[in-house]
Amino acid sequence: MENRYTRRKQPELVRRSLLEHAARLAVEQGLTAVTVQAVSDAAGVTKGGLAHHFPTKQALIDAVFHEILDALDRELDERIKADPDLYGAFTRAYLESVFDIGPEAKGGPWATLSVSMLTDPSLRALWAQWFLARIQRHSATDDDVKLVAVRLAADGVWLADLSSIPILKRAELRSYLIRETRTNTEQTKPQSAST
Repeated sequence: MENRYTRRKQPELVRRSLLEHAARLAVEQGLTAVTVQAVSDAAGVTKGGLAHHFPTKQALIDAVFHEILDALDRELDERIKADPDLYGAFTRAYLESVFDIGPEAKGGPWATLSVSMLTDPSLRALWAQWFLARIQRHSATDDDVKLVAVRLAADGVWLADLSSIPILKRAELRSYLIRETRTNTEQTKPQSAST
């Protein structure tokens, strides 16, 4: 096998290539295709070179998963930053991201992420840690029970898309859920008569 990375001191380039090839294999063929041999062959790196960066297959898969979560973080942060309304900004960003994935993204990284989370306890734990950290970070703006319900509805849309279950009135559902994120229930409660 020809080693494409014969020059020393390119560890980040090698690591990046390994992650990209592992992600591509996972998207195109599923997680079972992500083997040490397949990834090292695709990246043009020896198995020892791969083991230097990722001592186990699980470490490699976890690193790919972290890359996907980092990309989601950046996307959500951009959406939140562009949102003029602080109340519900995280929930809107999350909801919009799910709807933008859409059912046509069956072979994309989100599909791989979803299926992997359902079958791999380690990845479920990473997802839960990421999601809980996001909820805590945005608790001042997104702690309303109505926003929790909207995020759960977004998860339902994600699962329906993954399962190829058509969502009737998809555009209306999206609009309805977005509207629900704009009304703060604390602000809409009747004021008490006592002063």
